[in-house]
Amino acid sequence: MEKKYSVVFYSESIVGPVKNMKDLLKSKVPKNWYNSCNSEAHITICEFTIDDSKLDFYKQKLLKIANTFIPFQVSLNSFGSFPASNAFFIAPDHNSKIKLESIMKKTQNALKPLKMYKSSEPHMSIGRKLTPENLKIASELFTTIDLKFLCDQIVLREFDPVKKQFFVIDTFKFGSNPEPEFVQGSLF
Repeated sequence: MEKKYSVVFYSESIVGPVKNMKDLLKSKVPKNWYNSCNSEAHITICEFTIDDSKLDFYKQKLLKIANTFIPFQVSLNSFGSFPASNAFFIAPDHNSKIKLESIMKKTQNALKPLKMYKSSEPHMSIGRKLTPENLKIASELFTTIDLKFLCDQIVLREFDPVKKQFFVIDTFKFGSNPEPEFVQGSLF
């Protein structure tokens, strides 16, 4: 049976503070609801749909690639928006962004040839598909932020079609075992 999965950066240490922000926004917008208001804090790497019989194969790929990553501190220190999708999000600082992007690309490459949605801009959504009015409310409510977390794992989540939410099914800890870069040698 085909199921939808996502691979994300996730830390329980920031779930609570981000939930508080989402709840505050939820209380200020009409209908007390918006897209992503109930989603736990995460940074998406990719999403894909596969037959669940193939899942163990891709879990092994995630285990292998995660073993090569070295833990690092992520600093989330600004807000932003994507006007095309009316999304409001928390953004990482420059150094965190570079490290997150590198892991995102390597993880996406490790999962080839899966057809997947690939995130290219590391961000933590507060709300998606917000109306222009709700986007304005969010940008006025949230002006400063300083969240930090230790990025030491990637997480595999499965989509629950009834609850319409992803839930964690596996965690892949960073092993601090970077693979040596291949260097082309010469015979002479």
